[in-house]
Amino acid sequence: MVLKGKIEAGSLASLDSAIEQLIAAASLTDTTLTVHETTPKQATVRRSGPPLVQPITDRIAEYSLMVTAADPRRYSTVLQARTTGLPSVTGGLSVPVTLPITISTTSTGGGFTLVNDGTIGSRPLFTITGPVDSPVIVCSRPDGAVLQLAYSASLGSGDSLVIDTAAHTVTLNGSVSRRRYLSGTWPEILAGSSLDVQWSALTYNGAAMLAGSCRSAWM
Repeated sequence: MVLKGKIEAGSLASLDSAIEQLIAAASLTDTTLTVHETTPKQATVRRSGPPLVQPITDRIAEYSLMVTAADPRRYSTVLQARTTGLPSVTGGLSVPVTLPITISTTSTGGGFTLVNDGTIGSRPLFTITGPVDSPVIVCSRPDGAVLQLAYSASLGSGDSLVIDTAAHTVTLNGSVSRRRYLSGTWPEILAGSSLDVQWSALTYNGAAMLAGSCRSAWM
């Protein structure tokens, strides 16, 4: 995409300074570009050509910048972030009485919902914090489709496993790939829809946590 605009400054020195700030902001590395519409949106871009600056006067200049985005989606500036522990069950009782008898139990935790208000699918980011043994993430769509990600190894206390469903990467403690331990289908939150996320593990541990995040996405 091409960004065009005009710089107006109070002096030649201020104009030169503003031009340098513009060039520095349009980096050759990944940079967040935000457009403040009714619903603000952002994209990750980098400059793909030299900045073109045309002086009009000693206080006014016009500019043109070409930037490219590896991901063509425009994302909401608002990040949805949810967390939950493993599901736990409370209640219930075993007593020596004649059946039938019903004693209710209640399951709490273990899930959250992520929403995509945009016009194209968006993929969530999951972070699992140990200790936890062989965690499984189950994602359900309103249409009844169920997608599952299963991690076949264990996480120790304080370990952090990041599952990036957009990049298809699985990273332990910020540096070690653990992609080979993950199986299943990468989930996507469809346009104008939601994703119900539940998780479980072989054994319960109150310190284990699952975090999920996403942004609504538009083309």
